[in-house]
Parts: sequence; C-alpha cells; structure tokens
Amino acid sequence: MAAPSPLVPVVTIGENPTRLWGLLAGERVRRIARAGALTTDADEAAPGSGAQVLANAAFAFDPSWLAHVAAMPGLVLTLGGVPVLAHCRDGAQAAAIAAAMRQGRAAEALPGLAMLAYEDRPTIENKQLRKRETPFLMPLRPETVRLLERASYFGAYKGVTDLLTKYLWPEWALVLTRIAARLGITPNMVTTLGAVLCVAATVLFAEGRYWLGMALGLGFMVLDTVDGKLARCTITSSAWGDVFDHGLDLVHPPFWWWFWATGLAHWGLAYDTPTFSFVMAAILGGYVVQRLIEGAFIKLYGGIHIHVWRHFDSQFRLITARRNPNMVILFVAMLFARPDLGLLAVAWWTVVSCLVHAVRLAQAMALTARGGRVSSWLAEVPS
Repeated sequence: MAAPSPLVPVVTIGENPTRLWGLLAGERVRRIARAGALTTDADEAAPGSGAQVLANAAFAFDPSWLAHVAAMPGLVLTLGGVPVLAHCRDGAQAAAIAAAMRQGRAAEALPGLAMLAYEDRPTIENKQLRKRETPFLMPLRPETVRLLERASYFGAYKGVTDLLTKYLWPEWALVLTRIAARLGITPNMVTTLGAVLCVAATVLFAEGRYWLGMALGLGFMVLDTVDGKLARCTITSSAWGDVFDHGLDLVHPPFWWWFWATGLAHWGLAYDTPTFSFVMAAILGGYVVQRLIEGAFIKLYGGIHIHVWRHFDSQFRLITARRNPNMVILFVAMLFARPDLGLLAVAWWTVVSCLVHAVRLAQAMALTARGGRVSSWLAEVPS
C-alpha cells in the first residue's frame, strides 16, 4: 500500500441511507480519513477548488483503498465504470468526477486522471496487516450489507498470523463482532472482558485446573480477535485501546506458563528444581529473545517484519512458539493427562523457534553485508 498523502480534503459525494456496521457512508469515510491521518478537513460537504479526494456514498470499500488513492494524485478507482474514489488535482476534475458519482455513470476521460478498474483485480500491499490483496469494494445497498460486513471483517485479518487465528477463530469471532457492533459494545469493553478471562485462566492454571483454565483462555483468545476486528470494522481504534490490547498480549503469556508449571504440584507432577529452571529459562528467555529479534529486524530493515521477509517466514509464523500454538501443544498433552510433558514440549519448541529466528536475522544481515536488500515478499508480488 502506498504511503498516505496527508492534508487532502476527503469529500463524500451523494447520500445513502444504508448503514454498514451501524455507520452511514459519510461518517464511515470521515472515520477512515481521520484514522489514517489522510486529512485534517474530512467534514467538507461538497468538492472545492483545490486537490481533494472524492468518495462515492453509493459504495463501501476497504479503508486501504482510501489510503491508496489518497497517495496517488490523479488516480480514479472505478467499479462498473462508475467512479468510487478519486484523487482530483483541481476543482474542474472534482466537479466532473462528482457529477459522474451522483449520476451513477462512467466518468469522462480527463487529462491528468488515470482510471483503475476494480474488475481488473488490482492488488496493493497492506503493511499493517502483513498481506497483499485486492481489498473489497461493493455497492452499498440493504441486500449487500451482510456480504460487506463479512468482507470488511475478513479484510481486517492479518495475512500473516498463527494457525488458530487464521483458521479456527474467524467464524466464531465474526458472530461476536456483529453482536457487539449491534449492541454498541466498544472494543475496549471487549478487551476488558478478555482481560478478566485472562486473569481467571491464570489463577486456574496455578490451581492445576487446566481444562477450565484452557476454556477461559480460549474465550480470552477469541475476544482478543474480536476487539481488534470490531475496532477496524467500526473504525474506532484508539491509542489507549491499542496500548491496552497489545500490552495485555505482550505481558500475560509468561504468567500463564509460570503458573502452569507451579500448578503441576496439584497433579503430583511437579518438576524438580533443574527441570523447572530449564523450562522457565527456555520459555521465558526464548519469548523475550524472539521479541528482541523481531524488534531488531524491524529497526534494521525499515519497518519490515521478520515474518514477511520470505514466504518461509510467513509459513513459520503459523506455528512459531507464541501463545496460541503453545496452547495447542498443551491441549494435546492434556488429552493424555500429562500437563508436565506439554509444558516441557513448549519449552523445547520455544528453543527451536528462537533458533530459527536468530538464523533468519543472521541471514538477513549477511545478505545486506553482501550488498543485497531485505524486502517483504508481499511487496514483490506482481500487481
């Protein structure tokens, strides 16, 4: 996705009574523009005389399209020939495009404007969500709302994440996200409920009540998906919500593993001191080292995440030793009533994952030392 072009007025053309995630088209466009820092003047009612981005209220689109068009003066995104988004260079272009939007017809060819047909399936890179895609764009009508909600919900999913988030949660979380949006529940409310479940799971692990703890942990993990999707779908992300959500994600896993280990005493399976020390050093130390390696990679290579360097890295992210894959290991171990062996397996898998990350960082450094360039494989996919 191209870098946004700030301080360009974003103007919604036309009116549409159909709501998406409870939002009218104009309000949704304003929220997208403000969230993306695309403009400081997103409340314009009509096109003016200077450069501006026009959005057609008859359509709904992924927020990344607005950022993409805002970064490319002269670009007009169309569906069925009708302009949906347009970055007009001046008032004359804006007047012509706005007229076409209001009348639902194809825009005339004008000097300085380049048409991009959605039917050609153009792709753009979404660096925030670590994927390259053709984001959704559809007419906004009552009969398309559920399709649009589904498209916008799945459009908010990271392309590179763990296997549970990618394959198991989505349908569950979609139902909960719809319910939350209709009830007016905010993302921060969802995060708060998840935090309660997270703490309760920690207490249950310490008491050796692993099955109940995993059930509450499962609820927390699903809600951890819902809060982010709700924020993106309703365009209600906030600085505090981001800190709350990601801070909780970052801090809680070590507590889960520590109290899982101490809870083994209730099963008569407590580790001896050397084993306990190894397990905690491997899991907690490996967790910190992996995070440091990821941070170093981002800093060294201009914001590129280690998990999107090459296709292998994206595939390894599915199973690398993070909370969700680790819980799969523990779940399997519990099927055999051996929570001790499960945590030991998590420790060894953390060591392996940490080594893989360290090798990949070393390979990237060797590549740049030879004059090569580190870039995301997502950005290299032809559009």
